[in-house]
Amino acid sequence: MNSFAVAVAATVLVIGAGAGALATINQPAPEPAAEVMNPMIDGQAMLPSADIDQNIALSPEHSVLTIYLKETNEDALLKGKGPFTFFAPSDKAFMGGGNLGTRADLAKLISYEIVPGRLDSKTLLAMIGEAGGRLKLKTLEGGVLVVSLNGPTNIGLMDENGRMADISIYDIYSRNGVIQVVDHVLKPAGFDAHRPVLTSSAR
Repeated sequence: MNSFAVAVAATVLVIGAGAGALATINQPAPEPAAEVMNPMIDGQAMLPSADIDQNIALSPEHSVLTIYLKETNEDALLKGKGPFTFFAPSDKAFMGGGNLGTRADLAKLISYEIVPGRLDSKTLLAMIGEAGGRLKLKTLEGGVLVVSLNGPTNIGLMDENGRMADISIYDIYSRNGVIQVVDHVLKPAGFDAHRPVLTSSAR
């Protein structure tokens, strides 16, 4: 999976809302300026110089995700060159997410929430408009997330099962991409949520 991620890391596949139109966008957003000010999470600074995995580990709202990244070795991917956009579920999102299955299942779920490229909110809004209001992003897992406006200002995402999530914290710029915090867990089609949950506790 990591070798696949490296191969596609600089490219985002965008599927338009029209008649199956495809567009490939390389590096859709520029590197953030050195003086960029990230939003804080519960008083904790998020560092533009840190990689995505480091910022997730710093976040008080991502203790569950931090454990899951380590257990599945997905943390190594998010330390890599990228760029990536990580739609990162908060701790509260996992509380309502149901059983997440084996480590292989969980790795699949996490890679479904990662998109190649640096997609900040400005870029997402522009791409949503260009796609006619419904933007389809291909994830590292190989599935599709549908991105659209949820109300006049908020960006929402729909997974392949029709579940919705909103971006609750925007544009945490990192050395190798950007984090968009989401309020629900997004799952690929056919994800089996009825297997036993991972044995180690994420409390």
